[in-house]
Amino acid sequence: MTTSLDAPATDGAQPSAVPAAPSADDVTAQVLAVARRAKEASRALAVATRGAKDAALHALADALVAHADAIVAANAEDLDRGRADGISDGLLDRLALTPARIEAIAGALREVAALPDPVGEVVRGSTLPNGLRMRQVRVPMGVVGMIYEARPNVTVDAVGLTLKSGNAVVLRGGSAAARSNAVIVDVLRAALEAQGLPADLVQSVDAWGRAGGVALMHARGLVDVLVPRGGAGLIQTVVREATVPVIETGVGNVHVYVDATADPAVALPILLNAKTQRVGVCNAAETLLVHRDAADAFLPSALTALAEAGVTLHGDAATAEAAPAGVEVVPATDEDWATEYLSLDLAVRVVDDLDAALEHIRTWSSGHTEAIVTRDLAASERFVAEVDSAAVMVNASTRFTDGGQLGLGAEIGISTQKLHARGPMGLGELTTTKWVVHGDGHVRP
Repeated sequence: MTTSLDAPATDGAQPSAVPAAPSADDVTAQVLAVARRAKEASRALAVATRGAKDAALHALADALVAHADAIVAANAEDLDRGRADGISDGLLDRLALTPARIEAIAGALREVAALPDPVGEVVRGSTLPNGLRMRQVRVPMGVVGMIYEARPNVTVDAVGLTLKSGNAVVLRGGSAAARSNAVIVDVLRAALEAQGLPADLVQSVDAWGRAGGVALMHARGLVDVLVPRGGAGLIQTVVREATVPVIETGVGNVHVYVDATADPAVALPILLNAKTQRVGVCNAAETLLVHRDAADAFLPSALTALAEAGVTLHGDAATAEAAPAGVEVVPATDEDWATEYLSLDLAVRVVDDLDAALEHIRTWSSGHTEAIVTRDLAASERFVAEVDSAAVMVNASTRFTDGGQLGLGAEIGISTQKLHARGPMGLGELTTTKWVVHGDGHVRP
């Protein structure tokens, strides 16, 4: 499969190159044309059967595997450019694709195909005293816009979830993954056409760079909802600038709190998994809080294990005092408590009690995921009740805040807002509802 990076499309075809210094009006016109084609394509998908959608998802998965070599080759170009540009190891890990990762991404599409179709689900319904029969049913949003960074797997996740939920998608994937996304989008569009579905169910505005992203944010009336996924700067820019409704996904300043009664043999594997299993993801732990009564028993072994895993420790004075000889602790500042590292760095603090842990989390959390390790039922129940985050783990790793891990299939993001969707956003969160009322000549008195 080949992709052209020479010029933007001007005849309704999918664009795949950056135009030479286009005017803002030209970019807006081109992006609105993309959005109109997406809206038209979404109407065809809205009436597609579950069987047709599931067959398409399997075809997309097969196409990704069949073109893995081309995708990996394009990804290698992105990785080389990223290293030259000084992208962090955590972001490079997010960007990287291998044949095994492509197989896993394709597997996620097949898992989505196996999930129930949310479209048509009756949320509630009844017959009113006057005989009117009413139902509230799930229906597609229509056109979903995605703005995201350095994550070519998100391209596929977004396509799979929007397709199954009956939506078209318009993507702005960022320059770091430009070559990977160009090839992936071409592969997916060709597979859709082979299944008799419109290729314009999947489109990208990467051809127009940041200006294309801005135009997508302003395509109100054509794009029904916009989902930003990436760093804090990107997310806040979209929230501030967009006129399209936005579902805000958040950065992951994630905490693990080891309570006074925690079993060290349970707490240590949870901590290591939360911090080191994969560092460049939003559900990785960034801060460890340890109850003062557990510090002497837990911290020496925990700090040693973290250091042996390559983690740089940023701690308060009590943490430094508990560190065994040979384990370095960098003095922590407020910046450390506020940072989503996305790297092998961890902020560590000893707190006096559960109240102090909760206050720290209230002050510094991004509202993504927090975990408590404890054998005290009352402490766990209070932690669950008082922590105001999208996901709360009790005696489990924060890495489980994931659509696939929670049985939702692939996710389009983790919402940290409180309207419409919160936490991992699966199929149901990509639908809205419609009221259907049946009467028999009813008129309102």
